[in-house]
Amino acid sequence: MSTISGRRKEATAVVRLTKGKGILTVNKKNIDEYFGRDVAKMIIRQPLVLTKSENAYDIDIKVQGGGSFGQAGAIRLAISKALIELNPDLRAELKKAGYLTRDSRVKERKKVGLKKARKSPQFSKR
Repeated sequence: MSTISGRRKEATAVVRLTKGKGILTVNKKNIDEYFGRDVAKMIIRQPLVLTKSENAYDIDIKVQGGGSFGQAGAIRLAISKALIELNPDLRAELKKAGYLTRDSRVKERKKVGLKKARKSPQFSKR
């Protein structure tokens, strides 16, 4: 099985699926050790739950960059792509759920004269 990559914000994830018992390892750690929040773990498992293959594959994930939710989104995209490579019939189901679309939203750059991307300095009348 080849490695499949997924991206979200500044995060990049590389995923390798192998037949197994459903063990997820992220950067050589258990998913529960790596991700503290349950929501991030849920995001990662969404394509597996949708395709009813939670316990069918062992998934080895290497992820870098971004925050925890950016990494979770990148992993979800990579897992979805990998599932399609194994079984092309799952494409319609995953596409309809929106798991194959790369979320292209990134942080907006800071503009000159502003405090952040859109926040202006405090107005003072006097």
